[in-house]
Amino acid sequence: MITDILNLAQTISFEKVPVSIYESAAGASKAVADEIATLIKAKQRKGEKAVLGLATGATPKKVYAELIRMHQQERLSFYNVIAFNLDEYYSLQPEALQSYRRFMEENLFNHIDIDKNNCFIPHGGTPAEMIKLHCEEYEKKIEECGRLDFQLLGIGRNGHIGFNEPGSHQNSVTRLITLDNITRLDAAYEFGNLANVPRKAITMGVGTILKSKRIVLLAWGERKAGVIKQAVEGPVTEFIPASYLQGHYNVEFVLDENAAAELTRKKTPWLTDEVEWSNGMIKKAVTHLSLNLNKPILKLTNNDYNENGLSSLLALYGQAYDINIEVFNQLQRTITGWPGGKPNADDSKRPERANPAKKRVLIFSPHPDDDIISMGGTFQRLVDQGHEVHVAYQTSGNIAVADDEAWRFIEFVKDYNNQFGIVNTESDKIYNEALSFLKIKKNGEKDTSALRRVKGIIRRGEAKNTCRFVGIPQEQVHFLNLPFYETGLVEKSPIGEADFKIITDLIEQIKPLQIYAAGDLADPHGTHKVCLDGVFEAVQRLKQKDFMKDCWLWLYKGAWAEWDIDLIEMAVPMSPDQVLKKRYGIFKHQSQKDGVVFQGSDSREFWQRAEERNWATAAVYNKLGLAEYEAMEAFVRWHY
Repeated sequence: MITDILNLAQTISFEKVPVSIYESAAGASKAVADEIATLIKAKQRKGEKAVLGLATGATPKKVYAELIRMHQQERLSFYNVIAFNLDEYYSLQPEALQSYRRFMEENLFNHIDIDKNNCFIPHGGTPAEMIKLHCEEYEKKIEECGRLDFQLLGIGRNGHIGFNEPGSHQNSVTRLITLDNITRLDAAYEFGNLANVPRKAITMGVGTILKSKRIVLLAWGERKAGVIKQAVEGPVTEFIPASYLQGHYNVEFVLDENAAAELTRKKTPWLTDEVEWSNGMIKKAVTHLSLNLNKPILKLTNNDYNENGLSSLLALYGQAYDINIEVFNQLQRTITGWPGGKPNADDSKRPERANPAKKRVLIFSPHPDDDIISMGGTFQRLVDQGHEVHVAYQTSGNIAVADDEAWRFIEFVKDYNNQFGIVNTESDKIYNEALSFLKIKKNGEKDTSALRRVKGIIRRGEAKNTCRFVGIPQEQVHFLNLPFYETGLVEKSPIGEADFKIITDLIEQIKPLQIYAAGDLADPHGTHKVCLDGVFEAVQRLKQKDFMKDCWLWLYKGAWAEWDIDLIEMAVPMSPDQVLKKRYGIFKHQSQKDGVVFQGSDSREFWQRAEERNWATAAVYNKLGLAEYEAMEAFVRWHY
């Protein structure tokens, strides 16, 4: 459902295009699929063709899945559909693993009754001397079909639509373009590493897109929030190609809550409309005001509130001092050096319970290093303070091990066995099969089961090493190897019953009083979100059990982002020595150091990202006027 669509007149000074915000990507995708289906049916009744412009990537997948469902269960036919895709990598052949032709066939065309002769996608393998003609013919085909009735778009983190990178002209047409470095970094996950990502692509032009009769742009997740704000509220500029859409007469941005987070109506809603001054909204407003003015909370004045759109809040309280002290005290109470609760202490104003003094704690780590990267200081603190800490590694993480790392490991094992005369037919078979495949493996090719096992063993050993370093006995280390992850490809299977049962069984076995899980929705690859969904489902299934009535679930974020200050409910400070110890713990994951397979756009190593994020969290508390700490890890409690 749409959770908050304000009247356009109320946000006209901020949002320059119509924006619809949905609770989830699934709900938004269904609404868009319904609109496409309605268009197709309307055209069928008139005996006309429906000309669709289609996008690729993770964003539109749920739209395509819903269209497939409609075809299979509701008899939606695509016999009258002509499809034009936005772009294609150059010079990928259509059968390449990462080609958009293959993507469209696997995610839509092969599952519906569309005439394949009506499916047009730029040909990435076009000879260089024929590119100009190929692009002109593509434009001509679109014009011959009467232009696009509906164009579906995603948006890149640099604001591109299609592959129209920053600098693209508003009147540009289908052409060969050089890819921006951010675009290539984001694609490195699909291609195995940055070196394998093509440097060029064929893309439908901005001008071609703007000729569409209807345009819908989709965006999901926190990582798109910043560029969405620029495209929706900023000036029209070639540096954010999506901003050109502001000039279209029939466009709509369809977002989930996370992608909309930076829009004015979400970030500072008191500037767009009257708000209900709940406790959460007050914290949001006061912390924003303090940081925006670069003044500690306790120094904010009546004028500060009045001059920054917060006069209604001031009227509610009467004096700035009363608001300031209330919010300051709430923030102060989130800080604790006792994440498992402080024994024999008054816990009425602490984030965690004092009793029982020793708790069973279960930390869920999506990959074999998220525990130490994201909450290593808290992890160590819980162990040092005598709690029974269990760690559950939800996936093997094997896809993130570089091939040369696996090669080195296999050679070590084989050399060791040869030197000491160790014979193990079964293991030799696995290692030989993995090594043979590595010698002939092509870029982006799916790993064999043998190679995945080897890479999984590498990551398992590193996780065990970290747990030894922290002080966790081996019997409290659990490797779940959730089935959804084990595809050998970037594309994972949907999480299912087998995954839910594994997580549920472990929680029921341990009966924890605290659960920690990764709530990092900015995860660029989606594994954190899927693993979190698994934990949520398991908790819902178990919540009626007696032991669950006393179990609290805390969410941490990963190396990519941190909770907004007004959302933080527990902040665990770290001394310089504790920061250094956390760094050493991260170093135990040698396969993820000195050249991570899926680095993303951030070239820093994980220990650097983690430290800078923890320093930044502490710095925000200090800017607000609270005590100065070296670093902090932050958590939000999820109530079920």
